Amino acid sequence: MNRKALLAALGLLLSTTSAYALDSVSGEFASGNRSQFVRAGAQWNWDKAWFQSNGTHLGGYWDVTLTQWRNNAYQGVSGATQNITDIGITPVFRLQNDNKKGWYGEAGIGAHLFSHVYSNNNRQFSTAFQFGDHIGVGYVLNSGWDIGLKIQHFSNGAIKHPNPGANLAVIKVGRSF
Repeated sequence: MNRKALLAALGLLLSTTSAYALDSVSGEFASGNRSQFVRAGAQWNWDKAWFQSNGTHLGGYWDVTLTQWRNNAYQGVSGATQNITDIGITPVFRLQNDNKKGWYGEAGIGAHLFSHVYSNNNRQFSTAFQFGDHIGVGYVLNSGWDIGLKIQHFSNGAIKHPNPGANLAVIKVGRSF
């Protein structure tokens, strides 16, 4: 799938949700397994508060993302590069304060479609479809800025082998409206 098709798909996805107010946007940078990526995201809160207790609750949001990867050991060759674009949608659960400020912990498992099959650092994926799961922590400032750190894992969930997966450390900066 080429980059224009991925951008068109993301635009279509965002336009179908335009009736729902956008709650925040984010930018992320990741590194790991001789890969890096930059990611832009848009988030829609669920406006749910489960397990409220002592000023905290479990909430969540939808995270729709567009990511550009750069792999630096394409097909196991150091210095050979591969660029991949991916679109993703992830439901994320977040344990947070009732006012949605301060420290939080979150976890999510979502679906990602890569423009090419990942082949980097002697790790060959077998499908362009991948699950992306993450666990992370962060802090939301009173101004609405969100600073977070998470560990992200990509795998096809054993749909097809080989399925070595890839792990990356991710830094997130977001802004709520």
